[in-house]
Amino acid sequence: MASTYVLSRTQEVRAPLGEVTTFFEDPRNLGELTPPFLRFQIKTEDPIQMMEGAIIDYKIRLHGVPLNWKTRIERYVQGVEFVDLQIKGPYKYWHHRHTFRQTSSGTEIGDTVTYELPLGPLGRGAHLCFVKRQLDTIFNYRARVVREKFG
Repeated sequence: MASTYVLSRTQEVRAPLGEVTTFFEDPRNLGELTPPFLRFQIKTEDPIQMMEGAIIDYKIRLHGVPLNWKTRIERYVQGVEFVDLQIKGPYKYWHHRHTFRQTSSGTEIGDTVTYELPLGPLGRGAHLCFVKRQLDTIFNYRARVVREKFG
């Protein structure tokens, strides 16, 4: 039986909604938000248009092992939210919902990732030993970059 995990983060920045969403809706900026140790690369050729049904191919290195990752944009509401779903990659299931909301002092950015690992009990053990910690590291890095970029 697979275990489903949820990672949820919210961050408020001082920048206006349009500036923030323009940055996040450009897949080319994902490399800036990804820690260098993953050696992130987008394999999809330009131009990449953010829209429902868009397919984006990436390559990362996890502990030196190259991994291909393919996602599809399942939902896209410009300036409000988008959802990417892993089609191929290291997870059994990966669903990442990005949300954006104007606040009185800037923009609230939300991330909700629902994911499952392969390999049943081995996957659950890997989650306890390192996957959860690694995802926290990745999203902490992302939050720091966003804070530096948008205040």
